[in-house]
Amino acid sequence: MMSEESAPMRHIDLGSPPALEPPAAGYRFPGPPPPIYSCTLTPELVAKAREELQEKPEWRLRDVQALRDMVLKEQPNLRTRLDDTFLLRFLRARKFDYDRAMQLLLNYHTSRRAWPEVFQDLKPSTIKHVLDLGFLTVLPHPDPNGRYILCLRPGKWKANDYPFEDNIRAIYLTLEKLIQPEETQVNGIVILADYTGVGLSQASNPGPFLAKKVVSILQDSFPIRIKAVNIINEPRIFKGIFAIIKPFLKEKMAERYVLHGSDLRSLHRNIPRSVLPDEYGGVAGHLDMSAWSKTLLDSEEEFIVEFCQPDPLEGVVLPNSMLFEGQQPGGAAQDDDTFRGLRSQLYYCY
Repeated sequence: MMSEESAPMRHIDLGSPPALEPPAAGYRFPGPPPPIYSCTLTPELVAKAREELQEKPEWRLRDVQALRDMVLKEQPNLRTRLDDTFLLRFLRARKFDYDRAMQLLLNYHTSRRAWPEVFQDLKPSTIKHVLDLGFLTVLPHPDPNGRYILCLRPGKWKANDYPFEDNIRAIYLTLEKLIQPEETQVNGIVILADYTGVGLSQASNPGPFLAKKVVSILQDSFPIRIKAVNIINEPRIFKGIFAIIKPFLKEKMAERYVLHGSDLRSLHRNIPRSVLPDEYGGVAGHLDMSAWSKTLLDSEEEFIVEFCQPDPLEGVVLPNSMLFEGQQPGGAAQDDDTFRGLRSQLYYCY
């Protein structure tokens, strides 16, 4: 899903300590995978995938075919990609468990139907205003573990700028881009969220109903491994924000949240200075928001093919257990009741 002008990713020595010198200039995100699958993993990443994901190179295509057969047998009307490259994302995200990979694939498509405000006409040109605002970017260099760093700056957004769902659209398109390289499928990603400037208006958006949907997508409906969430410059009211999110987080994911406050030394123990911009005490130059914006905007046609098509679930009958979070009867009302209580907590913290 990357532009053709992107250059291949440099190899990363997973056993080397991080250098303090900034990486070489001119770095670009990897280009899209070829139409016919060919493994691009280094020997080190092949070994890592075997150990962490139970991926056996000699059985890889057999496993893909098994998942493909499941889709054709159990959901013959599902309009989904069935190529090796696409299905491998779901197998890796669920450690090659066929049933769990199948569930993830169905969740992936079900989430689109459940949240049309996010997924209808989803393409980079429709979220250019989010990118121009500086709400998010991807740092140009991965960390020493080969993980790309998604940098979020929620304080840049104000409730009267545009609907909160536009931020989710920008995040989702970014994740779609990030998951293309096989390195990301194996290594996962890291999130760096800078809460500078976040006040009560941002803290009360989203409420629990939208927060549940966002968490459901990230945890259960997208084939990516989020390995750490680093929060910096969080205000006092972040306790109230996290109180909205935490009930929907799985225990393992909740444990991956690290709150640093304004302590950059704490941040550097988790993300080395070599890949951080000057703004966060790093040595990789100033924070550049334009490079990632260009990467997404250059992929317009690719996303039109991927998302601006008929509903892939049209004609597909799913059991109630497959309903996406937020489709359950009464869910919104219950969340609104919860939100009223949490809103009072936010005012108290503020």
